[in-house]
Formats: sequence, structure tokens, C-alpha cells
Amino acid sequence: MQVFRGFHHPGIAPQCALTIGNFDGVHRGHQAMLALLLSEARHRGLPTCVLTFEPHPRDFFARKLGKPELAPTRIATLRDKLSELERCGVDQVVVLRFDEALASLPAQDFIQQVLMDGLGARYVLVGDDFRFGAKRQGDYATLDAAGQRLGFDVARMMSYEVHGLRVSSSAVREALQRGDMDGAARLLGRPYSISGHVVHGQKLGRQLAETRPGAGDGFRTLNLRFDHDKPAAHGIFAVLIRGLEGPDGLPLTGVASLGVRPTVEDAGRVLLEVHALDWPRELAERLGPGEAYGKLVRVELLHKLRDEARFDGLDALTAAIREDVHQARAYFAQQVNTHAAMRRQTTRDRI
Repeated sequence: MQVFRGFHHPGIAPQCALTIGNFDGVHRGHQAMLALLLSEARHRGLPTCVLTFEPHPRDFFARKLGKPELAPTRIATLRDKLSELERCGVDQVVVLRFDEALASLPAQDFIQQVLMDGLGARYVLVGDDFRFGAKRQGDYATLDAAGQRLGFDVARMMSYEVHGLRVSSSAVREALQRGDMDGAARLLGRPYSISGHVVHGQKLGRQLAETRPGAGDGFRTLNLRFDHDKPAAHGIFAVLIRGLEGPDGLPLTGVASLGVRPTVEDAGRVLLEVHALDWPRELAERLGPGEAYGKLVRVELLHKLRDEARFDGLDALTAAIREDVHQARAYFAQQVNTHAAMRRQTTRDRI
């Protein structure tokens, strides 16, 4: 998949089948839309293109109005959004900077300058609530009329529902904010995850003495940045860590904190700190001290343990982390027992 910042690049396809949106989370509704886009593109012999925006338009207007509370929480980083779009089979993505010039562009100018001159759209698929142009004056009817006049096809996809619930980025955000990770996974069609390169932290985890025998390095963590100041999920989670698998190929289990670390830092930076419950000996030998830095890992947030909290000193923080580790181990043990019981039931059913 090719990714372009803006559309003034020679490598962009001269014509395309296009869909437009923020695609935060690339949930099951987005996936259904992209599947339809791919089908229509194949019939027309066109490459598929997604036009998306950074920052999120609501982020832009929240800053412009001086009201940060109006900005939506963010489900995914740009990296994870692009990764999911690629998994859906998209040929190219154009990331358009949402700024004052774009926000004030009239709907008809947006159609001509962006869709036609910039992207060569021959087929445009949008959602049923799609609005565009200055003051959101453009809608599906505006786009359809322009298509008939300028010679491109326009279609819209109605809401996608799962068990009677309309799938939307807002619904995913609400599930994540209340810690309903199973509900978020149903809407996303996969466990909620965050990926990134492992970065250096404050090395504080080494100072927090863990009481488990043989663990001499304290609560060492893998640190990943979340490049938005309002993540939709926050708190302490039981997680799976992919990208550092041992020789058995299985992901590592862990406990992770997603937030601003109020006990140890006042900078307000959002960080995902991940502590692996157990490091296989072969992996520890292969990855010596410091060798995990820079590696790309993906962390699946499976179960929320508690909210982030401020503690009175490192001793209280250590005790809380110790309890988090205990709860995470109990969660994974329960999952193993549940899966074993399901396999036994399946075997009995076959007999």
C-alpha cells in the first residue's frame, strides 16, 4: 500500500475508486465499506484510494475555538490506522492535512480541486452521514449531483450494525472509555491494540523491587508512545505482546499502563508501559539488555484491571503494580481454564 501526504505527488494513481473519512479504529463498519469499495474498484479496473485527514477535523476546530474538551478521544495512532487499512487491501492512502485552508474550502471547490484534479476519482463511496466543505454544507446529494455533472459515480453505504448496535467510531470510543474491552473487540472485529517502536523510558521499573523469586530487574517495562494526548482507552490492562515472541511463537503475556503516569511524571505525555509477566529464557538470551529498544511491537489490551491512579510515593506504586501483576496472572489463568473447558465440551459433543 502506498501512502501519500497530500496529493501533489507523481506516484499517485491518475484515477481511482475513492472513499473519504477519518477511519479512526478501522472498525467493522469501515471494513464493510472498504470491502464494497474493493469490489466496485475491481469491476471498474481501478485502484482503491482512501482519503483521510490529520489532524482529525474535530481536533482542528476544538483548538481553533480554544475548547480542547470538544476534541474526540483517539482510538488509534496514524501508524495503526494505516496498518489496518493495508490489511483491508487498500491500494493507496492520501493523508490530507486538515487546516484553515481546507476547512474553509467550499463544497464545490473540494469536489473539483481535491476529488477531481487531485485524486482523479471515478467512483466515490461515502457513509450515510457524510458531510464536507466549509461549514459542512456539502452532503451526499451535493456529491451525487456533482458526479452526474462531472462524470463520476457516487454511492453511499448505510449504517452497519452488530447485534442491533450501530457500529461507529463513537461506539468504539465509548466502549474503550468504560473499559469494556470485549465490547470494543466486537465492534472492531479484533482485540483493541496499539503498536509502536520500543523507546527509552525513565528506567524507573528497575528500581521497583519485585518480590517474585528470581526477578532481579524489578518491573522492567517496554515503553511505547501514543502520539495523541487523549487516548480513548486509559488505565491498567492485562495484555498480549506481539513482536517479541519466543521460540514457541506464542505472544508474551503482560500487564500494561496506558496514560500519563501521574505518580512519576507531570509532563502529561501519554505512554503505554508494558511489563511482560514472564520472559522465556531463549528470548532473554537473544535480546540482551537494551536490545528491545527500537523494535516494533503490537500490544493487545484484553482486559481492564483498574483506572490509572496517583500514589503517595514509590512504595505505594510498587504495591499497586504487584497487585496488578497478580490480577493479570489470574486473568490469563482463567482464560486457559475456560478454553480447556470449551475444548473438552467440543470433544464430548463430537462423541
